[in-house]
Amino acid sequence: MTDLTLKQCQETVDNWIMTIGVRYYSELTNTAVLMEEVGEVALIMSRRYGDQSFKKSDEAVDLADEMADVLFVLICLANQTGVDLTAAFEKNLAKKTGRDKERHANNPKLK
Repeated sequence: MTDLTLKQCQETVDNWIMTIGVRYYSELTNTAVLMEEVGEVALIMSRRYGDQSFKKSDEAVDLADEMADVLFVLICLANQTGVDLTAAFEKNLAKKTGRDKERHANNPKLK
């Protein structure tokens, strides 16, 4: 695959769901699945970058794959709820830029 836009990702996931996945899970189920997937990312992060160690059975985990799982389910939820992720991301970044530009630049903890 080449570089994908968020719009293309949303279209790709929708096509996959309709051809391979049969149908979307309910929004509530997908929210629970999203939390499960975020938990798997958190587990890897806590063991790889935190103080916990991996169990033998967890040593082969793939952080990128788990992050992709999070993205996939998030895209499913966006598709189900009519959220245009491109527009949402642009709006959110503008909000953060306006709110945080000086705050972060003046934060001595970030120097």
